[in-house]
Amino acid sequence: MKMEDEEERPPLAVQIDKPAQERSYSSKNADVSVGVTVITGFLGAGKSTLVNYILNVQHGKRIAVILNEFGEEIGVERAMINDGESGAVVEEWVELANGCICCTVKHSLVQALEQLVEMKERLDHILLETTGLANPASLASILWLDDQLESSIRLDSIVTVVDAKNLLFQINKYREVSSFPEAIHQIAFADVIILNKIDLVSPEASEDALDKLEKEIHEINSLAHIIRSARCQVDLSKILNCRAYDATHVTHLQALLEEHQSVPSSDLHDSGVRTLCICEQQAVDLDKVRLWLEEILWDKKYGMDVYRCKGVLNIQKSDQLHILQAVREIYEVVPARKWRTDENRTNKIVFIGHYLSKDVLTNSFRTCVLSTT
Repeated sequence: MKMEDEEERPPLAVQIDKPAQERSYSSKNADVSVGVTVITGFLGAGKSTLVNYILNVQHGKRIAVILNEFGEEIGVERAMINDGESGAVVEEWVELANGCICCTVKHSLVQALEQLVEMKERLDHILLETTGLANPASLASILWLDDQLESSIRLDSIVTVVDAKNLLFQINKYREVSSFPEAIHQIAFADVIILNKIDLVSPEASEDALDKLEKEIHEINSLAHIIRSARCQVDLSKILNCRAYDATHVTHLQALLEEHQSVPSSDLHDSGVRTLCICEQQAVDLDKVRLWLEEILWDKKYGMDVYRCKGVLNIQKSDQLHILQAVREIYEVVPARKWRTDENRTNKIVFIGHYLSKDVLTNSFRTCVLSTT
């Protein structure tokens, strides 16, 4: 199936317009809902190559692929409403020989997703390809905590495709003169990163060069899983059903937090996009944690711009390990399971964003500790 070049598609014009919230998690929804993977990446990284691979390879799964076609003249409000008979939601459904279906969204992403999950044949997964200039944060907000979709779909993960040959140039230019911000933001929001076009890296220095690239990526986003590929031919099991936003998938998150290597604490207030981690041994008050998060995410009280936030919390007077996740101003704090008797009950939170200060985050978080007096 021939698709348009990603460079010709306009930026995705979708965002959520409701306040940040904390909700209770329902494992029932996760069992019956269809996972949605957002595929993003800068212009020329290989997103269309990945989509074509999925649409043509024999994988035995019934996967729906949504290509966005939101025009610049379609405002945010219009992108989120039903245009009725005068405006088609999708251009067409295309049935493919390998069991996949493909569609082109014209106006309402929410409606298109609802149509997909209402189809008589059960879908195994949905992939949503964004444009090369799209910021995935607004999509994550819609798919993660949107009440209209909560019972039928779930945000599985954000997969970012990056160009191994040009990525270091993009990162350096961003640090020097803030060029290519979209490429950096797409890395920051990713759960999985496909390091594509490794076959184009100089063979005599390829291994060292790729190791350096992975180190650079993890300095921006230490929680992302990196997959090396040529022409985006990847094992689909590594990018589907990641359950990156599933509160019951706590074991994987704990492993990521254990492996996390934070930047040195001497680097107190770096203006670049980076990752840092804070820890606190004492139990914290849940209400105070919520207020603390809202000051950081909503009020920007400390001047930091947080893109992503993930962590485990030790809540006072609770035997439940709590999971914290945030995307921009949207957050949730939910119980995942009981603490095991052999576990060290601690708080550990990883932040990804701009202007992060470890001292400020650590000291302000300590105000959430309950007084023992």
